[in-house]
Amino acid sequence: MSVAAPSAARSATTALKVLPGLLVIVCLLVLFRDTVGEMKATYDRSDTFAHAYLVPLISLWLVWRQRFALAGLPIKPQPWMMLPMAAACLLWLVGELAVVNAATQFALVTLVILSVPAVYGMAFARALMFPLLFLYFAVPTGLFLVPLMMEHTANFTVMALQFTGVPVYREGLQFVIPSGNWSVVEACSGVRYLIASFMVGTLFAYLNYTSWQRRVLFILVSIAVPVVANWLRAYMIVMLGHLSGNTLAVGVDHLIYGWVFFGLVIGIMFAIGARWSEPNDPPERASRRSAAMAIPSTGLWAAAVAAVLLMVAAQSAMWMLGQPRTDTLAALKLPEQLGTEWSVDAQSFTTWSPAFSGARQTDQRNYVSQLSKNASGQLQTVAAWSGYYRDQDRRSKMVTSNNTLTPVEQSQWVQVSTTTKHVAAAGQDLAFKQVLLRCQGTPGSASVQRLLVWQIYWLGDTAYTASDARAKLSLAFKRLRGLGDDSAVLILYTPMDTSPKSQEEAEAALQRVVDGHLGRFTASFKALASGPSAVTGAN
Repeated sequence: MSVAAPSAARSATTALKVLPGLLVIVCLLVLFRDTVGEMKATYDRSDTFAHAYLVPLISLWLVWRQRFALAGLPIKPQPWMMLPMAAACLLWLVGELAVVNAATQFALVTLVILSVPAVYGMAFARALMFPLLFLYFAVPTGLFLVPLMMEHTANFTVMALQFTGVPVYREGLQFVIPSGNWSVVEACSGVRYLIASFMVGTLFAYLNYTSWQRRVLFILVSIAVPVVANWLRAYMIVMLGHLSGNTLAVGVDHLIYGWVFFGLVIGIMFAIGARWSEPNDPPERASRRSAAMAIPSTGLWAAAVAAVLLMVAAQSAMWMLGQPRTDTLAALKLPEQLGTEWSVDAQSFTTWSPAFSGARQTDQRNYVSQLSKNASGQLQTVAAWSGYYRDQDRRSKMVTSNNTLTPVEQSQWVQVSTTTKHVAAAGQDLAFKQVLLRCQGTPGSASVQRLLVWQIYWLGDTAYTASDARAKLSLAFKRLRGLGDDSAVLILYTPMDTSPKSQEEAEAALQRVVDGHLGRFTASFKALASGPSAVTGAN
């Protein structure tokens, strides 16, 4: 009995110490359940982040390994940690208002991490630094790297083919070799390999090394190896198809070959890394040298309650600022006439259309010039498409990776190039996103239809931007000031061919529309933002 009583007392004391932290985590998961749900939906939707389900379990296991060492650490809540927690709540609020999932999810994980030093003190935070920081791998981010990595993969593949004597004609992410046509798609970017290798490599470095130099070096290697391996994988797949007359490494086979090759490379990387592993004391052995558990601070529950109140304040602010407008949104009507040069044409010159979903109102107009002809001797034509957004949420937001010019459903269209075009209009220097689109076909063929597209966002009043990040931030701060999030995307496009002169004529046509008539499009947007009375007067 004399032995059991102290043991039971220690267990009760430990339980009482765990309860405040458990309260914070439970309240966080309940208050931010929508953010947690978005993370889970991303895991389910994208195989790239399937590994994220394991991250919380791995982190808990790493904490469990430290349980004996933690028992001897002093508990001393840090009230000043409420400041960075408040900053994380503000980040979540801005991300929620801007509908930026990466920001809200990053803020959520940050709140989990900061709650440890806030409630239990810096000694606990230092002891659990890696298990806590490892939770950031649960944030499903990294897809922004896809276009860049696709470009680099295409660059390396074309260069390697040319180096080995295979003639290549390239146009954007598509290229032609004597045995057939190839293209670099999202699955070829290597982002999935990179994220998986980065996570596993980081865990491997923590468990096998004690010096920070070796850990950092191995993590850097785990980032570089999958990138280079993906380049080699893409080149080998093309060469296998080329040398086999397109009987090998085509269709689903090239994905299987890719994962087999990737697994082999990563396995070799870990085998080499294990040769330099450093011995480490088992957590249980280190725990026996730990000091006795310190008496909890009287402010333990106060710190937990303060952390919960911060989260409640963030949710309350979002509830107040996120209220939708009650007035009815009228139909969007783009200009019927653009001065004396451009008049509406009922006939469309292309089957392509932008794939921007979630807009409250959309409209499209085809304009034909009465003054200028293109290189083919036909009247110059320009089309305008616009989507108007209000009360944006996760299901209906303007700036999102799902809103693109070349979605999967329109896979016959590909982006050949993307640049920025500066245009002086309405008394300001505007930067349009300029994209050259090509209908699927043999790259370089003159018979394949091409479009020159200009895209820009309207953010209210006379503010325009082509930057996704600036649009997101501007709309978030507008909502913080109680000004709503009315905005629109304006997309202008015109046909062209492969000749440089044709592109110059296409750019000139789009520039004439913007130079002289951007104000007419602005007026259409402002009429909707001002309400039904303004729309009635405008019409």
